[in-house]
Amino acid sequence: MSGKIYSHIDKIPSGSASRKVTEGCLVLEGGAFRGLYSQGFMDAMMKAGINMQCTIGVSAGAMAGMNYVAGQIGRSARVNLRYRHDSRYVGIQAVRHNKGLIGFDFVFDGLKESDPFDGKRFFEPERRFVAVATNCLTGETEYFEKGHCTNIFHAIRASASMPYISKMVDIDGKPYLDGGCSCKIPYQWAIDQGFEKIVVIKTRHADYRKNLKKASETSLAHRIYHTYPEFAHVLEQSDAAYNHQCDELEQLAKEGRIYLVSPSVPMKISRLEKDMEKLGHLYARGYKDAKDQMEQLKAYLGMK
Repeated sequence: MSGKIYSHIDKIPSGSASRKVTEGCLVLEGGAFRGLYSQGFMDAMMKAGINMQCTIGVSAGAMAGMNYVAGQIGRSARVNLRYRHDSRYVGIQAVRHNKGLIGFDFVFDGLKESDPFDGKRFFEPERRFVAVATNCLTGETEYFEKGHCTNIFHAIRASASMPYISKMVDIDGKPYLDGGCSCKIPYQWAIDQGFEKIVVIKTRHADYRKNLKKASETSLAHRIYHTYPEFAHVLEQSDAAYNHQCDELEQLAKEGRIYLVSPSVPMKISRLEKDMEKLGHLYARGYKDAKDQMEQLKAYLGMK
């Protein structure tokens, strides 16, 4: 039986990333605790001096991405592998205080003493950070960039607020939920921004595709969100849209337009996985995958 804290948490790397900025954009898929794979990969990137000029993340990808931009090696993993079973982070206290499964107050405010977030470095202008959320009125994907939005941390909350189990997050008078509802992997934004080098980290094995929802499942979205019909429609189509994105990403990778990363072996990890050893192994897999392909990644990025 897995314990409440990952048994090898003391082996998670720590420290600060270098100040050197790497040209290009890092794109991060969500997936709740499956995001530990991305966190392992990013920690290895930071250790190797790869600090992308821009980072865009959805849901768990946004939450982990902010630590990457702040240059805090291991922080995302420490939070998830230490506090997964703390109800202030995931559970009843989170529901009570934040009206959703994830305790954003705990993440943003509760760790100031034990593992503080480097907000000063995060807000330095040399690197861009974008959180993706879904507008519940229009069903459209919206992009919130630090330094150009009212409150980037509210945007991160919205980006990671899962549908059905979370209260909508108000941003400038509009309701938002999980960015993954409308765009699970925001690589097209990076392309549209003109980035020549784009690294995309997926949290599922390369061959994974979603089974399309049955009529009974799609009708649930319309029943729950009947006052938000555009949002319900986006939820209804989200799995098909994801499969299309995966197919397109594979083609872009073959053409050399992007560098595509995904777990090298299938990992049976649920979105809300409770087994801490499984989660720790997922992090380790991400770290190892990055180490194994570091020379290839650096070559793509034009690094010596």
